[in-house]
Amino acid sequence: MKMSEERDAGGLAITAYGPGFVRIDQARHEGALTLLADRLLPAPPADPLDPAYLEGLLAHGPEVVLLGTGPRLRFPHPRVLAVFQERGIGCEVMDSGAACRTFNILRGEGRRVLAVILPP
Repeated sequence: MKMSEERDAGGLAITAYGPGFVRIDQARHEGALTLLADRLLPAPPADPLDPAYLEGLLAHGPEVVLLGTGPRLRFPHPRVLAVFQERGIGCEVMDSGAACRTFNILRGEGRRVLAVILPP
């Protein structure tokens, strides 16, 4: 799905997504990825919902974390979600298409958003 070309002057934008890829600012990325509003982070591990990996993301100071789990919802262990909740960090689990759209909206609002996106 191609997304709107309209965007503000700063940060990354997800411009399209489809089976096996996400396009960020016209650069195609295949496989899982993790991004902040202003930069891509190193590729996530084989299991991006690994509790240790997700807890490590907190060092980036997100205000909200989006977990785009591919075409279907896949929830991390409840202990992981509790870590976000205990620190006052929102964590939303959704399909990857919804995570891509939500990332752009929150980034456009200037929120400190972090997204882990598995290929749609």
